[in-house]
Order: sequence, then structure tokens, then C-alpha cells
Amino acid sequence: MKVYFIGAGPGDVDLITVKGRDILSRCRVVIFAGSLVSPRHLDFAPEDAETHDSSSLSLDDIRKILMSARERGLDVARLHTGDPSLYGAIREQIEMCEELGIDWEIVPGVSSAFAAAARLGVEYTVPGGTQTLLFTRLEGRTPVPPEESLALLAAHHSSIAIFLSIHDIDKVTGQLLESLPPSTPVVVAARVTWPDESFIRGTLSDIAEKVRSAGITKTALILVGDALESRRRRSCLYHEEFKHGYR
Repeated sequence: MKVYFIGAGPGDVDLITVKGRDILSRCRVVIFAGSLVSPRHLDFAPEDAETHDSSSLSLDDIRKILMSARERGLDVARLHTGDPSLYGAIREQIEMCEELGIDWEIVPGVSSAFAAAARLGVEYTVPGGTQTLLFTRLEGRTPVPPEESLALLAAHHSSIAIFLSIHDIDKVTGQLLESLPPSTPVVVAARVTWPDESFIRGTLSDIAEKVRSAGITKTALILVGDALESRRRRSCLYHEEFKHGYR
């Protein structure tokens, strides 16, 4: 048997990869992050699949499910939101598989950061502007190294996607304002690609109040940077005098 850690994408069930859905369709045990992954994904699992919502499971509970699946020779689809490599807490699950002698594989998925860019119609890297996108989060129960504080990261003036931090938007903007001007564009993308998705546009000076007025406290991404308003900049990629093999 084998455990597949599958990125189920940000919400829209069609944003799982073809490979991910194909694997899901043949796994008779499915563990899914019920608080973040759409239950509609289960429609693509075998009719007799045994399903488990991991939102109420401990690591030991997951261990028991994997051991039971191993005894029965059943493959397991472990559905994570977005891409498993971003705040997916998969390392301890992989180590558990290795302790139990169970094969595993990671199937990448679409991050909410990329889904948000698609919805907004923006590029995070722009000609004549930033060529860097940073993924980060505010410190909380999970600590963040001091050298990765938002103030220090913002000093690069790159595009920033901030996860798992909307609950403390005032702290986020306060740290960013140590390095960026108040006029810096910000977009808060809530529940991207879900039926009730919403986007709040603002700047570092006013986004916190807008978020509070909207009542958004979770499941939202904070996007920061001038690239969010860079529509007039043009790439050299298709210039008639610019020839190379990357078109």
C-alpha cells in the first residue's frame, strides 16, 4: 500500500491536478482536511471509500488509520489544501509513514497564492519591478525566526504573500509599515475559488479597517506589493528585437 499526500488546491474542486484526481479515484481510504478542503472531492473517490475528516484527528488517530489501511493493503489519499509543501504539516506524517514502513508520495497542488493572482489578473513579478515573491506568515503558535520578521522581509520591496495571519491584520500592517510606505497596495483574498470568495483592495494605511469592517478573521491571504498595480509595465519577452528560446 501507499500513502499519497495530494494538494487538493485552494477550493475549486477542478483545481486539483489530473494526477491527484486519478490517484484519489482509486484510493479506498481518504483522509481530508475537512475545514479547508471541499468535501466535493469525495465524489471522485471510489463509492466504497472509507473517508476521515482530519480536522478532528490527532497524529495518533491518523497513525491508527494508516496501520489499518496497511493491514488491508489499501492505498490512502491524504488530501491537503493548496499545495502540501506550504504550511501543510506533512513532515511529521511522512516520518510516521517511514516509521511504519509505508511508501509515500507527494502530489503537488495549486496554492491559493497562485489562484488569487489568477482571479486578480496580476503577475507577482513584473518587468522593471520586483523579480521576487516571498511566502511567509506572522508568528503565532508556530514561531518565526527573528531574521524572517515581516519588517525585515518587506525591506526587500518584493511581492509578499502572507498566510495564516489575517486574524492579526493590525500586527501585520504595523510590521510592514516599518519598511514600506503607507500607500503600498494590499489585497486580502478570502476563500479564493470558493463560491463565497471575496477580495478587499486597499493600502497598508487602510486595509486593516476594511478587513475588520468585512468581518474576515480566517481563511484569507494577504498580498502585498507594487506588483498588484503594475498593469502598465511591459516585458521585453515579445519585443521584436528580443530573441531567445523562452517564448
